[in-house]
Amino acid sequence: MRIIVTGGGTGGHVYPALAFISYLKKVTPSTEVLYIGTEKGLESKIVPQAGLSFETIDVQGLKRSISLQNVKTIFKFVKSTNQAKKIIKDFKPDIVLGTGGYVAAPVIYGASRLNIPTVIHEQNSIPGMTNKFLSRFATKIAVGFQEAANYFPEEKTYFTGNPRSQEIADIDAEEAISEFGMSLDKKTVLIFGGSRGALKINQAMVEALPKFVGKNYQVIYASGEIYYDEFKEVFEKYNIEPNIAIRPYVENMSEVMSNADILVSRAGATTLAEVTSLGIPSILIPSPYVTADHQTKNAEALKKLGAAIIITDAELTGDKIVKQIERILDDGMMYRNMSDASMREGVLDSSVRLLKVINRCLE
Repeated sequence: MRIIVTGGGTGGHVYPALAFISYLKKVTPSTEVLYIGTEKGLESKIVPQAGLSFETIDVQGLKRSISLQNVKTIFKFVKSTNQAKKIIKDFKPDIVLGTGGYVAAPVIYGASRLNIPTVIHEQNSIPGMTNKFLSRFATKIAVGFQEAANYFPEEKTYFTGNPRSQEIADIDAEEAISEFGMSLDKKTVLIFGGSRGALKINQAMVEALPKFVGKNYQVIYASGEIYYDEFKEVFEKYNIEPNIAIRPYVENMSEVMSNADILVSRAGATTLAEVTSLGIPSILIPSPYVTADHQTKNAEALKKLGAAIIITDAELTGDKIVKQIERILDDGMMYRNMSDASMREGVLDSSVRLLKVINRCLE
């Protein structure tokens, strides 16, 4: 199979794509993959690092409000579609897969104009603008949340889950905890605010750290590199505590998460796919700064199932983080029920399902 994969801007679009490519390479090693992204997106760094062929096009996203900038965006879309078509013609793919982000728009649209089968994957419970636009041109549509199917044509939409679910479910690295000086015999709480961190969560953690000292559970916190220096004095004061480890960034986050007992984080779709694949109870703090408030909808889907507790960004304090962590850890029945609910939501064969959707396009 020859496949073009496109998607970018944030890890939420790129990491599911890479997870699926990794699976595809395992089951069909002869598969040839080309990834199309932008020079400025996260994909420009991590896709080449993964050893994949990478091409870029020049494109930008539409503003939601009326803006002269949108006129420029439309012209860029036409130009980038022509760029994408040239790359597609040269590579001659059997199929094109888009995982979201505005870079996917000209690539999927261009492929559809060239009569090449296309699949789009929507990770969130509420689709983004790009996938809503592309849904009319895509051959098939895959969704990571059941709720997202309501926004797309029923006849060509399939629930697959998120490929990161299957990838992280296969990970088990106990040494990941040991690297932080943590004990394998204690409950571990993993806290982070996304790859870049979150100011409000850092502020709450400054309040929470003194309360974690001496507890019978341990805390691993990733602050985000841009915030670590801002709170460095406080972080270094508590980083020496035997049950607290604070880092700007955790490179092996998947391995660390596979050993966690509770997750406290934002509610990005990829994070939720990962946590449910492992059956971990979560305390979710949805970001209020994302398109259509989709993180709140993502979090509410898990809360409804009994797998998560939500603390809103506006109500977030260090005291609330500590109280909710201890509420879960101190109530064995609550912990088991949340864990079971989380595990039931996990889709451990998500890449298998996505490949089936792709194969339907090629029949």
